[in-house]
Amino acid sequence: MYNFIEHTSPHIRRRRTAEMCMWHVIIALAPTTLCAFYFFGLPAFETVLVAVCSCVVFEWAIAQFLMGNPRRESLVAAGLTGLLLALNLPASMPWWAIILGSIVAIGIGKMCFGGLGCNIFNPALVGRVFLLISFPAAMTTWMKPGWMFEADASTGATMLTALKQGHVPDSSYQYFDLFIGNRGGSLGEVASLALLLGFAYLLIVRVISWRIPISILATVIVFDLCLGIQAGLDVLSGGLLLGAIFMATDYVTSPMSNRGMIIFGICIGIITVCIRRWGAYPEGVSFAILIMNGFTPLINRYTRPRRFGYVKPQKTAAA
Repeated sequence: MYNFIEHTSPHIRRRRTAEMCMWHVIIALAPTTLCAFYFFGLPAFETVLVAVCSCVVFEWAIAQFLMGNPRRESLVAAGLTGLLLALNLPASMPWWAIILGSIVAIGIGKMCFGGLGCNIFNPALVGRVFLLISFPAAMTTWMKPGWMFEADASTGATMLTALKQGHVPDSSYQYFDLFIGNRGGSLGEVASLALLLGFAYLLIVRVISWRIPISILATVIVFDLCLGIQAGLDVLSGGLLLGAIFMATDYVTSPMSNRGMIIFGICIGIITVCIRRWGAYPEGVSFAILIMNGFTPLINRYTRPRRFGYVKPQKTAAA
């Protein structure tokens, strides 16, 4: 008798464990998180703390009382979901709304599908989109960076809002501000340099593939050039880098084959630009990734590699 071990995805064909991969992602997010603390101060720390703790508590409670004992890697994944959710929120988000978004992210986006490895959509993005639709004013009220050194906090529009309204700046300092993080936005959107450092780390430790992020960014750049838009501003603004590097590359909700990853990334890039240019919201990365998460099983089906030793059946002549 052979003992077969049944286990849900993600299936990693190395000695590296799923928990280890999650810790690598958390390490890669450390520069972005520290930049958020620096630019937005105590509200950013509170947002991250509430999101991470609430996601871990809700996942433990659901797994403990409804699904049996929780797995250790599942709680690490819950903490990562909370961190990603926090980085997709503004620093001015109320604490009760963060907890509500965590409930939706863990309960609806993840645990109702069966827990770790069984979810169809990215849980953090499910929570973010829920909050964006339910509380659009709170989700689009951005604190200006550096307010912690001033007497009063102030809010301002993001670069994507300016682009949506047709106000395209032509000063080179705009690119520098977008690159180092001197702008308003969600916690994880402000510092493009920190996100690129995390991307480089994930590539070095071979946790993610370059195919999905690069195909997303390349598609956005080509699409913008065709529309006559400054592609650099579109790439560095909003949550494009955060979504392309840390959201779209999720093992569970992204395609497995190399060709499927490229198709996945191209479609995300096209949908993102379409929503940014002609949609009701100035940002479309979250919607684009969630839409393509739904097509991932179909992409996997039609891009799976040919089986080794496969022989194409011969057609028989008609009698």
